[in-house]
Amino acid sequence: MNFAVYRDLLRIRSVRTLLIVGMIARFPHSAAGVLLTLHVVQTLDRGYAEAGAVAAVVTIGIAVGAPWRGRRIDSAGLRRALIPSVIAEAVIWSVAPHLPYPWLLVAALVGGLFTLPAFSVIRQALGVLVEGDRRRTAFTLDAISTEMVFMAGPAVGVVLATQVSTVLGLTLVGVATASAGLFLMWFNPPTRSEQLPDAATVPAAAPAGVGEAAADLIGTRDAPTERLARHTLLRRGVRRALPWLTFPLVIVMVIAAGAGLVLSGTEVGIVAALEISGDEGQLGLVFVAWCAASVVGGLLYGALHRPVPPSLLLLGMALLTVPLAFADSTLELALFSIPAGLLCAPVLSAASEKVADLVAEDRRGEAMGWYGSALTSGVALGAPLAGVLIDVTGPWGGFTAVAVVSSILGVVGFSVRNIRQRPAPTAALHPTR
Repeated sequence: MNFAVYRDLLRIRSVRTLLIVGMIARFPHSAAGVLLTLHVVQTLDRGYAEAGAVAAVVTIGIAVGAPWRGRRIDSAGLRRALIPSVIAEAVIWSVAPHLPYPWLLVAALVGGLFTLPAFSVIRQALGVLVEGDRRRTAFTLDAISTEMVFMAGPAVGVVLATQVSTVLGLTLVGVATASAGLFLMWFNPPTRSEQLPDAATVPAAAPAGVGEAAADLIGTRDAPTERLARHTLLRRGVRRALPWLTFPLVIVMVIAAGAGLVLSGTEVGIVAALEISGDEGQLGLVFVAWCAASVVGGLLYGALHRPVPPSLLLLGMALLTVPLAFADSTLELALFSIPAGLLCAPVLSAASEKVADLVAEDRRGEAMGWYGSALTSGVALGAPLAGVLIDVTGPWGGFTAVAVVSSILGVVGFSVRNIRQRPAPTAALHPTR
């Protein structure tokens, strides 16, 4: 291990500034989740299930909007692509707190669609500013800074909700996020190397259109041949719409979904375990131990000389989540969360690094958007999966369920990791550095 890589990397002014900008841009939304929950429960006098529905709608909006936002960054540039997000964040979250519950769901969906794509932008810019093995350290620093933000953000959200009001708190989230978007537009981090021509001036080589392929393939009524033709048409259609999508990249997306699933499921399990035991006031102790372990694990991983397959890291994190099912006290829950927490930041860092390595720069914004959608989708699936098992069996069932599912995804990803990447058309024009 070489911890000097952190010092050398942070000496680069653009990288240092980008990480600071990333923390500022992410902080408002790190408080939004708890503010939304408390707004629905306390201000609107609804149940936790209805609060969960609002969170789910926001998550769906983010998952659907992230690829579109990333594609827009690739085609129009960062500043123009962020304008709709800046306007929507300020308007929607200033209006949403004053809406009745049914309309709040609509506002939450629209807000999710236009969420400021800070996560994907920062990762995309880091992939341009840093190359080679130093990318691992850069993405690790990004994951660590995210952990620090999500340790402090929810605490600020609780203070705003309990000491001031949820209406003002959500309004401040919208204004602060819009301001962060303006700051990001002013800083305008590079999303593509200066040596590469603009994507608009270099047309991507596209495979044959569906119409042309149909003319070549359809000419027989033999059933197996027709099935093969339809399969080929579908594959060509996907490659035409997503020319950067390769099998290794699909595996990375699956790993990202698995990471989101086990993390959100573990969070729900921890909350349920403490609530059932009557120790919900000690929730912060467990979360601090869990997140602090992630920071330490990220520091260790970023100092490694060689990367570790993200599938293997996911498998380890999933297996180390199982002991949480046997915790009988808050102290045991905090201690048992540490081993799994050590692999949290490394999983996210390794997956981000893999996306940057596999996708050409002129398509990386869209790819990072899909990566964010995969992670968000896993988060959206993990909470209800754990919740169902918790209702039936208790907290141990929730921990075990998400651990088993994520372990399976990790094993599958690790088993096929050596399948060679098939170069995408854009990669042939603009190879990654």
